[in-house]
Amino acid sequence: MRFPLRAAAVFAVSGAMVFAVAAQGRKDAAVIGITLEPPGLDPTTAPAAAIGEIVHYNVLEGLTKIQMDGTVSPLLAESWKLEPDGKTYTFKLRRGVKFHDGEAFDAADVKWSFERAKAEGSTNKARKQVFDNIARIDTPDPHTVIVTLDNADGDFLFRMGENTAVILDPKSAATTATRPVGTGPFTFTHWAKGSAVTLTKWDGFRNAAAVKLKRVTFRFINDPAAQVAALLAGDVDAFPRFQASQSLAQFKSDPRFSVAVGGTEGKTMLSINHRRKPLDDVRVRRAIAHAIDRKALIDGAMDGYGKPIGSHMVPSDAGYVDLTGTYPYDPEKAKALLKEAGVATPLQLSLTLPPPQYARKGGEVVAAQLAKVGIVAKIENVEWAQWLSGTFKGNFDLSIVSHVEPLDIMVYANPQYYFGYDSKAFQALMKKYNGTTNPRERTKLIGDAQRMLAGDAVNAWLFQLPQFAVGSARLKGLWSSSPVFANDMAAVYWQ
Repeated sequence: MRFPLRAAAVFAVSGAMVFAVAAQGRKDAAVIGITLEPPGLDPTTAPAAAIGEIVHYNVLEGLTKIQMDGTVSPLLAESWKLEPDGKTYTFKLRRGVKFHDGEAFDAADVKWSFERAKAEGSTNKARKQVFDNIARIDTPDPHTVIVTLDNADGDFLFRMGENTAVILDPKSAATTATRPVGTGPFTFTHWAKGSAVTLTKWDGFRNAAAVKLKRVTFRFINDPAAQVAALLAGDVDAFPRFQASQSLAQFKSDPRFSVAVGGTEGKTMLSINHRRKPLDDVRVRRAIAHAIDRKALIDGAMDGYGKPIGSHMVPSDAGYVDLTGTYPYDPEKAKALLKEAGVATPLQLSLTLPPPQYARKGGEVVAAQLAKVGIVAKIENVEWAQWLSGTFKGNFDLSIVSHVEPLDIMVYANPQYYFGYDSKAFQALMKKYNGTTNPRERTKLIGDAQRMLAGDAVNAWLFQLPQFAVGSARLKGLWSSSPVFANDMAAVYWQ
């Protein structure tokens, strides 16, 4: 994550020899570039998407699996049945599954993992409400789990496929952050801090014959120019989420590489801290929204890639409502709203930016646009760990970040969440939505939720984060879109 990273840099770190395997033409290993180094490898204890990019579906598995197109399929659960009330799920588990340390996987592990997530003091905060909604877990036999919910949740099967719902073994759970033990096709081998994580194919996997790669190395490179250099030098075989959008044309014209442009669940937005004045005033938040020219932002920060959004859903989500017209770019309207709110300009605010290019380059564009209406946004560049320990704890004025968790509009019902939106009306709306199973009614309610967030100008939504998958033309099977941030390496192979 903190490489100096010049073109074709040589890495004098422990385990660095693994980076050369792809360049030598071997077909049993791959080096995958990712932008951010995770704070740990336990997705049940930290919200960082980079954790899932490494371990989800590779090392750690849940009851269900979310495919690249967003559909849900069986994983550790081979089948399930939902009772008519929408509250009781009966999962039938796969037989003969073992954890990497030889421990048998059974219903007791599912019960323990979910009760751990639900327990008071649980660090599984990203999806705490999902587990809090579980009223009871019954295990009538080692291969059956019956989950009874307090309130019906139409998204429950999808939630069971997210990395927050992976199943851990009680005997090894405590060390998951540094040495994850799961049931997946790869075992954790080595973490060279600051450089890479290496996984090795597990021969004990239930479908090991279908897994072609014997080793996968995830290498951390957050500088877009260094990502380009690493690909061209052959040090990295692919970047599933390539950051240097300005270099896409170069790779598209090079037959050695393949380029796929897709979408993600990333709701890129200017987060606003409601706990700080004058940002607690909806007129000030609306002024900020009117001050931003999304097209200029997308052109300047993303080289024209990315779809504008006006609330906390993306166009590929079921029930999405286009609300980009709620706050059209209107600097004069922004100035008038600030004056109406009694704000003396220039208004001094901080703008905290994590490492990804969309944030750093986007922050420069947004700061320049805000300045035109009398808001001076002082840029503070931070590393991801700082963002999680500071901004995510509520220590900020403004920040640009992409919320990549799917179907996460529910976070706005939590007044303790980092931007501090506390709306009893929205909380009631979400409670009604979660308790509704009728598809037509759910679509109406989720539309109402998006409109309420936009009306309250909770944040200033910018664009859907696109996905650029760039890699060797011979490497097949990588995801080109990300309904969840995962890299399913069991499906990847060399042609």
